[in-house]
Amino acid sequence: MGVKNPLHRKKLQLALKAFTTKVVEKSSELDHIWVTRWLDDIGLPQYKDQFHEARVDGRMIQYLTVNDLLTLKVTSQLHHLSIKCAIHVLHANKFNPHCLRRRRSPSEVVQWSNHRVMEWLRVVDLAEYAPNLRGSGVHGGLVILEPRFTSETLALLLNIPPQKTLLRRHLATAFSALVGTQATQEKREYGNATGHVPLTTTAKVKPKKLGFTQFSHLRKRKPDESADYICPIDSGGLTVNGVSRMPSAALRGLSPSLERQAEKRESTAPNGEADGSKQ
Repeated sequence: MGVKNPLHRKKLQLALKAFTTKVVEKSSELDHIWVTRWLDDIGLPQYKDQFHEARVDGRMIQYLTVNDLLTLKVTSQLHHLSIKCAIHVLHANKFNPHCLRRRRSPSEVVQWSNHRVMEWLRVVDLAEYAPNLRGSGVHGGLVILEPRFTSETLALLLNIPPQKTLLRRHLATAFSALVGTQATQEKREYGNATGHVPLTTTAKVKPKKLGFTQFSHLRKRKPDESADYICPIDSGGLTVNGVSRMPSAALRGLSPSLERQAEKRESTAPNGEADGSKQ
C-alpha cells in the first residue's frame, strides 16, 4: 500500500487485528480528534499536531511504545510519565471518554485534568504560579500514580525560587493534604529507597534498542510480546520505571464515582474501601 508513516502502519495493523479476531475494544470508540482533546486535558497540547498527523486514536493509545512517543517528538521523561499515568487512568476507567474532570465536581484527584490542578493552585493561594503548568503534563494521574512526583517536582515546574522557603513549605503542606497521608508516605519511602533517582524536569528519553542477542528471537516472538508499551495492558499493578507496584489504597478506585456506586449496589459483600476523593 506504500504507507510510509510507521504509526499509520501500526494503526492499520491494529485495525486488521481487531477485525480478524472480532474483539471489540472500548478504546476503539475514541477517534483521533478525541485524542487531541485528551492531550489538552493532560496538559500536553504542544503535541497535538504530531498526534493528529499520525492519526493516533484511542485504540493506538494503549499500544504506544517508548519509540512511538519519540517518533511523535515526545522526548521529555516527565512527559512520557505523564502519558503513561494518563493511559493507566483510561484503563482503570474502561476508556470512559469523560473520566477526566476539568471543573470542580465529585471526583478523585487521580481523575483531575491539568486545568483542574491549576484551579486547585488558585484555591491554595498560588494563583500567580498556576499558568506555569500549561504544557507541563501535570494532571491528577501523574500527581497520584508517579511515586517520584513530589511537591519539590511541582515547585520546580511552577518556577518557585528555592529561596522562597515559606512558599515552598506552604506548597508542600497543601500537596500532602491533596494526595493524602498514605500516598505521601509512599512517595517519601520511594524517595529514601536505595538507588532512587530523583525526577527532574529536564531529563530526556533515549530510544529503546534491541541487543545483538535479541535478534535471533525476533521471528519466534509475537509482535505484542516484543513491544515495550508505555503502560502495560492488563497488569495487576502500575509499572513505574520498570518496577511493578501494586496499587495502594490511595491509588485504588480509579473509576468514576457513579460507576463505583453501581458496583457497590451489585456487590453482596460489604465494601469497606474508603473513598479518598478530595476537592
